[in-house]
Amino acid sequence: MEKSYFELRDLSVGYGGRPILSHISLDIRRGEIMTLVGPNGSGKSTILKTVTRRLPAVSGEVFLDGEALRSMDAKRLASKMAVVLTDRVRPELTTCFDIVAAGRYPYTGCFGLLTRRDREIVGEALARVNAADIADRDFTDLSDGQRQRVLLARAIAQEPEIVVLDEPTSYLDIRHKIELLEILRSMAKERGVTILMSLHEIDLASKVSDKIVCVSHDGISASGAPEEVFSDESVRRLYGLERGSYNAALGSVELARPEGVPNVFVVGGGGYGIPFYRGLQKAGVPFYAGILFQNDVELAVATPLAASVITATAFEPVALSKLSEAQALIDSCDTVIDSGCPTQGANRANGELLTYARARGKRVLSGHLELKEALL
Repeated sequence: MEKSYFELRDLSVGYGGRPILSHISLDIRRGEIMTLVGPNGSGKSTILKTVTRRLPAVSGEVFLDGEALRSMDAKRLASKMAVVLTDRVRPELTTCFDIVAAGRYPYTGCFGLLTRRDREIVGEALARVNAADIADRDFTDLSDGQRQRVLLARAIAQEPEIVVLDEPTSYLDIRHKIELLEILRSMAKERGVTILMSLHEIDLASKVSDKIVCVSHDGISASGAPEEVFSDESVRRLYGLERGSYNAALGSVELARPEGVPNVFVVGGGGYGIPFYRGLQKAGVPFYAGILFQNDVELAVATPLAASVITATAFEPVALSKLSEAQALIDSCDTVIDSGCPTQGANRANGELLTYARARGKRVLSGHLELKEALL
């Protein structure tokens, strides 16, 4: 079994010698991505500042490739570890090229002069984060997102063995979030660089990380592979969710279901019902949903938002009892929404529900325009 490359051994972190998190023991192998997740103020940044020596450890040790971090001089540590923290960097009259060139510090001589190869590496790092076009711009003139990319380029130019990042996707739009995480994944898997970071977006964390560490105000509540750590219930506990929900399988967040007695039934299926569920939730209109097969993708949205969902066993004809349950709910409603899901074959029962609703004189709406007009 491959040995740990980066290890936190019984580490306690805090300020002024007073711990806020204690007895942290974690290990990362070379080329792995470990991500800290958890609520604001839980101590994620404090951990990262401690393992990068921005803060002294209250107790315990951090080891890099078997060597205690505290024993390394600054230049040697810089040749192995690159750091991108959330502290605002505001150098005056400094170009982006110069910021990234600072990453070559461990490899330059006493006078800090760049060789031709150093300049090539800086240019390559800027290109890697799609920032070559702003190389000559003053760093202070950039947007927060552009600065974040330049700081990542500085870390890349440092050619480290491990990169530590605190909320690197902050200030980035969705395109640049994805690009940044793809760069980190490439560095880890193609170059063997170890990545330790914190993220707020747990959906992205689950997709990019080899290991997840859940940091709560009480300490490390869980660590392991994303599929082992993340569940609907574990995320609810970690963030103290009292309203709304998180679906670990899809990485989606849903707001709280509307309160009250439903007067609307949505005939959905195959994802067609999802826009209607969310539209009704935003309008504060409680509703029922069905009939959905247990393997239907939209069940993950219907379950937290609908007052009740009629479900049927996958790959089997809909049982008459389920059809009767759905009809009973339709009887209690004035309005039925036809989501547009095809009603042939396996979904024939839903076609029967729409026929049933019309025969009972229910108002049947189809399409988002009809729904919007009805809700106004």
